Formats: sequence, C-alpha cells, structure tokens
Amino acid sequence: MTRRPTQAGLSRLLAAGVAALISIGGAAATEAPFLLAQGAPLQLGPPPGGPAPARPGTPPSRPSTDSPTAPAVPQAASAPLASPVRPPSAPRQARGVDASARDIATQVNNYFNGIRFMQGDFVQIGPDGRRTTGKLYLDKPGKIRFQYNAPSPVEIIADGQSVAVRDRRLNTQDIYPLSQTPLRFLLSDRVDILRDANVTSVTRDPDYVIVMLEERQAIGGTNRLMILFNASDFALRQWTVFDAQGFETSVAVHNLDTTRRPDQRLFRINYERILQ
Repeated sequence: MTRRPTQAGLSRLLAAGVAALISIGGAAATEAPFLLAQGAPLQLGPPPGGPAPARPGTPPSRPSTDSPTAPAVPQAASAPLASPVRPPSAPRQARGVDASARDIATQVNNYFNGIRFMQGDFVQIGPDGRRTTGKLYLDKPGKIRFQYNAPSPVEIIADGQSVAVRDRRLNTQDIYPLSQTPLRFLLSDRVDILRDANVTSVTRDPDYVIVMLEERQAIGGTNRLMILFNASDFALRQWTVFDAQGFETSVAVHNLDTTRRPDQRLFRINYERILQ
C-alpha cells in the first residue's frame, strides 16, 4: 500500500542521494569503488586563514527499524570505513564564492553533467556499520532506481516527478515529491552546484579537495553532503551524507556501464497497486 513518508523511508532516501552523487561522478568511482572501506582515515591540513579541520565523533548507532540488511561490519574490521573528514563550517556568501572555489565548482559540474545514463552496482555502509549492496540504474533527467540485494526488500525509484521507497516485506510504499528530496538537483538535466545547492565550504590542501553542501529545505530537516576529491586529478574519493540527526551514511558504486540506456520500465511507479 502507498502511505505517507516515514523516517525510515527518509533515511534510505538520504543514502540514495549519496549514491546518486557518486554515480554521476563517473569513471573515478569505477577505478576505485571501495576507497570508502580501505586504509587509514584521511588527514587534511588547515585551510588558509582557518583552524585545522575537525574530525567528527562517532554518532550513536541508530536503532534498526528497517528491513533486514546484510551482516554488520565490525568496528574493528581489518578494512574499516574511513572516518569522514569534516572541514570547518563556514556560512556561504550568496555572491561571495572566490575564484578558486568557482574553479572547483566548475569541475564538479563537469562530473555531474558528463553522464546521461548508467547501470552498475553499489555498496552502502550505514551509521551502524551495516553493509548492504544492490543494483543502480540512472537516466537523467529525473530517473533513478536502487534495487537492494537480499535479504533487504527495499527499492528506491524516481520517475522524474516522485520518489518511491518500497518495502516488499512490509508491503509499503512511501512517496516523496522529487523536488523536495536530496535527489532533485543531482538528477537535473544540467547541474550548477553554486546555483542549485548551498555550498558551505571548499577546503583544499596539496592532497585533497573537500566540498561541503547543505540541503536546508530537504524533507526531514537540514542535511549535509561531503564530497572529497584528489587534488591532483580531481578524481572522486569519498562521499558522505550527514542527516539532520548527525548520522552518517556512505555509498560507493562500481562496475559502471555508461554505454547502455536502462530499460524505462525500471523507473515506473505504480501509485495504486498494492505491492506483491
């Protein structure tokens, strides 16, 4: 049955926003799909004129009320999720982004706008360390599908107007207007992050570039998105979403195919039928 949006559905949708961002990044994610789960936490030097970036503490685990997921990843695993690097928060000047930040934004836009459609696999690591996998299908503008692998019964589908979060085990379907979700500008025909998103900071050192975005009007409150790139070649390295409660979710994609357009039936939302 179709029902009103829930917090559980919103959490999945926020994670999907990250995956959409990663997928639009293109080839860099194909070359190193599991950078999120490898190596030591990244260290950044202080930005000019500012304090050293602070590393966030580990948020409390959110009780799991969603559908079954893959086994949890132990906190002491040999290849733990790298702790996200958070640059110092800074209020964005509406017209005051400097030339260097604009250059970085242009390169980000090039990533976003370089892909029209794709298919691939994704790995999601939630705030409690649980790992889930699935298939991703994207067709810009406006369409995306996340098909989670068993034991998770979840599907997330955007048809260009709405986003449906389906749970086949519970036989439910939460519907959100696409325009009020984190997916809205990521699935736009042409993306301009300085125009379409609230860029709160751009931090750079010899090794890395971090762009922080804030989504103040998203359903569920203020959400923040961190994108980390290599400074040398601007390859995407890490993506993390911080929801309104401070929980973090990271997603990586791999096995990407940008040569075949997905079957359009994958993006259909049935607004009336009870899920089977």
